[in-house]
Amino acid sequence: MAEQERGTISIGFVHEALAVVRQRGLDTAALLRQAGISPALLESEQARVSPERYGALWLLIARTLDDEFFGLDSRPMKCGSFTLLCHSVLHSDTLTTALRRALRFLRLVLDDLSGTLSIENGIAQIRLDERNGPHRMFAYATYLVMLHGLACWLIGRRIPILGAEFRCDEPPGLAEYRVLFCADARFDRPETRIAIDAACLDLPVIQSERSIKAFLRGAPANFLVKYHNSAGLTARIRRRLRQSAPADWPDFETLARQLQMTASTLRRRLDEEGQPYRSIKDDLRRDLAITYLGQPGGTLVDVAHALGFAEPSAFHRAFKKWTGTNPGEYRQGSQRAA
Repeated sequence: MAEQERGTISIGFVHEALAVVRQRGLDTAALLRQAGISPALLESEQARVSPERYGALWLLIARTLDDEFFGLDSRPMKCGSFTLLCHSVLHSDTLTTALRRALRFLRLVLDDLSGTLSIENGIAQIRLDERNGPHRMFAYATYLVMLHGLACWLIGRRIPILGAEFRCDEPPGLAEYRVLFCADARFDRPETRIAIDAACLDLPVIQSERSIKAFLRGAPANFLVKYHNSAGLTARIRRRLRQSAPADWPDFETLARQLQMTASTLRRRLDEEGQPYRSIKDDLRRDLAITYLGQPGGTLVDVAHALGFAEPSAFHRAFKKWTGTNPGEYRQGSQRAA
């Protein structure tokens, strides 16, 4: 078994990505199978997919529609636009220059969303001006995740998002968007914007013609999870748990001592983030399970033991609760789709 998961993507994002495909009467099941995603997973609200498979679906939809923006703008973002965008900013000296070039590029290829960069009191903000808005949350997320992921890659580090506001109503799957952006993302606001530390803008672009090839080969899967929100106590605990096998994860009191805080303080802070310790462990086990089941070799008993379950039956019950399907069906569906 691999020792580390890379996070997973909610099935809700799969539904969002497929929305325009459905509207145009195209075969969604065929696209899902080509991406290695079982169409049956769409029937479970709890289902999740690996970032690699979601990335494959992203690319397939883009090629099918000849639109790398999923039909979310009145003007298609033709295939190859993102590659051209990356090359257009690659030789910028600093992130400031790169972001301004990227925003100008996106203004040329999209009609309905137009981004601007402003700096005030040590905070840099990317604002989205809109025509025919407000848009769906998925449109804002696609634009900003694409831009933020590119920016993080250019300087070789994650850029924490300090604040995020969106014009749309609070979306379903709110927790997923807070992972992508920040814990206090707000909705039904006058404008859509994200804020970062302005000091990041002075950092040099460190990528090259050699490194861009690997980045483009891995996109968009590489920035869908690599550069998501890593701030907060929940993310810190997940990173700590990843360093050991699930059977060796500490109990709550031991974890509190390891984090140098009292159990009551730890409980209060996790309550503030809406993530009890049990939920953090369950979510991480779920992501590990999805990763393991997508890998060749290894029996379901092996997967159960790797996740710290004494009995395979307990793993089956837990996986069914997490995803709406049992692990055997999940693996078979993924293999048939692949």
